[in-house]
Amino acid sequence: MENYVAFFDLALAKVRFILGNYAAFFVLASAVVALIFAAYKFFAVKKLPEGTEAMASISAKIRSGAMAYLKRQYKTVGIFFVVMVVLLSVLAITGFLTPYVPFAFLTGGFFSGLSGFVGMKIATFANSRTANGAMEGLNKGLKIAFSSGTVMGMTVVGLGLLDISVWFILLKFVFKLPIDEIMAAMLTFGMGASSMALFARVGGGIFTKAADVGADLVGKVEAGIPEDDPRNPAVIADNVGDNVGDVAGMGADLYESYVGSIISCGALAVAAGHEISGVLLPMLIAAIGILASVVSTFFVSTKEGATQKMLLGSLRKGTYTAAVLSAIASLVLILVLMPGHIGLFGAVLSGLLAGVLIGYFTEYYTSDSYKPTQKLSESSETGSATIIIDGIALGMRSTAIPVIIIGISVLASYFFAGGMEGFTQGLYGVGLSAVGMLATLGITLATDAYGPVADNAGGIAEMSGLPGEVRERTDALDSLGNTTAATGKGFAIGSAALTALALIVSYTDEVAKINPDALNLSITNPSTLIGLFVGAMLPFLFSAMTMQAVGRAAHKVVVEVRRQFKEIKGLLQGEEGAEADYASCVDICTKSSLREMIAPAALGVLAPIVVGLILGCNGVVGMLAGALVSGFVLAIMMANSGGSWDNAKKFIEAGNFGGKGSENHKAAVVGDTVGDPFKDTSGPSVNILIKLLSMVSIVFASIVVTYGGFGLF
Repeated sequence: MENYVAFFDLALAKVRFILGNYAAFFVLASAVVALIFAAYKFFAVKKLPEGTEAMASISAKIRSGAMAYLKRQYKTVGIFFVVMVVLLSVLAITGFLTPYVPFAFLTGGFFSGLSGFVGMKIATFANSRTANGAMEGLNKGLKIAFSSGTVMGMTVVGLGLLDISVWFILLKFVFKLPIDEIMAAMLTFGMGASSMALFARVGGGIFTKAADVGADLVGKVEAGIPEDDPRNPAVIADNVGDNVGDVAGMGADLYESYVGSIISCGALAVAAGHEISGVLLPMLIAAIGILASVVSTFFVSTKEGATQKMLLGSLRKGTYTAAVLSAIASLVLILVLMPGHIGLFGAVLSGLLAGVLIGYFTEYYTSDSYKPTQKLSESSETGSATIIIDGIALGMRSTAIPVIIIGISVLASYFFAGGMEGFTQGLYGVGLSAVGMLATLGITLATDAYGPVADNAGGIAEMSGLPGEVRERTDALDSLGNTTAATGKGFAIGSAALTALALIVSYTDEVAKINPDALNLSITNPSTLIGLFVGAMLPFLFSAMTMQAVGRAAHKVVVEVRRQFKEIKGLLQGEEGAEADYASCVDICTKSSLREMIAPAALGVLAPIVVGLILGCNGVVGMLAGALVSGFVLAIMMANSGGSWDNAKKFIEAGNFGGKGSENHKAAVVGDTVGDPFKDTSGPSVNILIKLLSMVSIVFASIVVTYGGFGLF
């Protein structure tokens, strides 16, 4: 018996040695698996028939508009990246940063943008194919749309781990840096990813919601024509917007969340004294999550005539299977890689459970299968004012449970990881819970990204004159997509809160390395207190800027649509030969969004530097804490209000409370137009903002410690 025990211990020691030294190569292999699976799904979808000639033509117009927008956006963002690389290079030359930082910043931004680009590419190929599949049945349409979402999900996690693992291998095995310097360098490519994500989310969000609001207000409310009617000049811009905002922007957003959670957790591992094993653990958990997500995609299917609850159950089957597989694998990893720290499994599990619970309660507040959204639909009976009031109230009320869930998750992960024995060990557990929440992002994002494809499919079905039952099927998939999109935003916002908390700790550690006496985080310290107020204000100022940007752009679209209805003879009557000028609306949205995205994005980059130079590093910590608390709650409120307004409109369109064309429906459309910038522009951008503030603060920490505060703070 003793021989067996000795053999087992020896084998375990060898496995631990291999993992400790070569785990990064396994992480790299997992990233490659994800990208291969994404490529397989991409070409499998592309091989499917597009449908009629009209369907293919409409899809081509959407694809062309989306590609034209992205090319112009990337050129604009490219200028920012060139300026930042030059600035970071100067700081590296003068000794304020390591020489790897400019390159890490560049790769982070590149892969973040590439994630969105690939997702948009498959979405614009899958929209007509989903509509064509829906002609055969609901399950066929679901599978095609979900397959396109899978491409997005696997591309995001694959590129994320590819970036992380390649940098880790280079810094450890080629440049042979110590682990603390490796993580300090890797933290900075999170700034590149966050910067690209913010530009993509804000620019895409302004485009999609300007087109959506303009199309709905003039088409559905004023002219009384159906949604996605080909007579509406803004209809193609609306469908293009679904792709550049809800697909490309979302892909860049969640790439940044995924990468940020892993590298911030690795930085906390170094601070906690867990060395290389603690750094590799979050990478390995993410790698296992990829494999679990791949397996779980095969569990998603439904049957004809499925209700919204049944459709949600189909997607839940996949996400829950991935969560269970990831939990089991994480337990094995912790037992092998970090013996004596079994409590870390509790931290991972708390993150997984928090993600599932936030997803469930987001669904409860936004799906028309539950009372909150049904009651919101009922409030349309007394007009648009009451549905707006009730929608805002619903969003505010919905913040309570996610805040409690995150609070419990932070406490649980802190104590499970050994917070009673050491503060930094507990914080490492908080970082692991964020990784646990996003471990199965591959399939979670697949359920989210399929929604815009289903929305586009409905538009193509309407514009190409497909039978009514096809539109009913695509509407069912679209309504489900509204709920899964809200759930996806809940995951992103929840993980952003945990990741931002970890990044604040990384910032204080960085400051302590430069000057151990610089920090005085007492609430009575004037610089910390002022920083708190400034930080709490920033998400509101940022949201105001982005919502007003949508309003200004939407105003131009409304004016253009009205002009065309008035000046193009026979357009509104649907007379033969009277064709809308779709390109003009696409051009208006493109120019407006690219111009309007600059100021909000600049706020996220400049605020930490300005606050740091004026208030010093203590003011920066206060700012980061204030932005985290107010931004987390504000983002949840806006995402859930917007999702519920959208599904309340869908609930009425399904024949409830008067159905399409009724006064209730018009009131719900107005509510939905208010909710559009809430849920698709400002809300999801705030969670990027709170992480970008932290990333910029870390990169410029040495400047702030050296020159910040004028010697007063």
